[in-house]
Amino acid sequence: MKPNLGQYVQVINKVVTETEEIGTEMHPYFEEVRTALDTDETKLTKGTLAEVHEKFSEGTAKYKELSTMINGQKPPVKVMGIHKKLEKSYAEYVVACQKMVDAIDPESGKVDCEAFDLSEKEQDDTSGTVAFCIQRMTGLLMK
Repeated sequence: MKPNLGQYVQVINKVVTETEEIGTEMHPYFEEVRTALDTDETKLTKGTLAEVHEKFSEGTAKYKELSTMINGQKPPVKVMGIHKKLEKSYAEYVVACQKMVDAIDPESGKVDCEAFDLSEKEQDDTSGTVAFCIQRMTGLLMK
C-alpha cells in the first residue's frame, strides 16, 4: 500500500509542533538549573529540584510518545532515507533528555553537573540533526 502523503506530513508537523511546545514549557526550568549551576548551586532547593525533575520527566515521556509516532510512519519513498535518520536522531534526542532527568537527584538535592552538561550538549547536537532532517524532508516533499 502506498503511503498517504497528507497523513505523513500531518504527523510530522504534529511532532515538530508538539516538540517545540514541550521545549518551550520546560525551558524556564532548564534555565533555572543552568543559571544556578553557573553561579551558585546552593540556590537549588530539594523542592525546586523535585519540581524540575517532575517537569523534565513529564516532557521526556511526551518526547518518547512522539518518537513512537515517528517510528510508526510509512514515509513516501523519496524521503525514506531522511526519515530513517529522523527516527534515529529523535530517539537519540530522547535518550539525551533522559540523561538530563537522571542528572537531577531531587532526594539528595544534588545535580550531577558533568552529566547535566553532557546531556545539554547531546540535546543541542541531536536537535540540530532533527531540524536538518525536517528541513530536508520539507524540501524533498515540496518538489
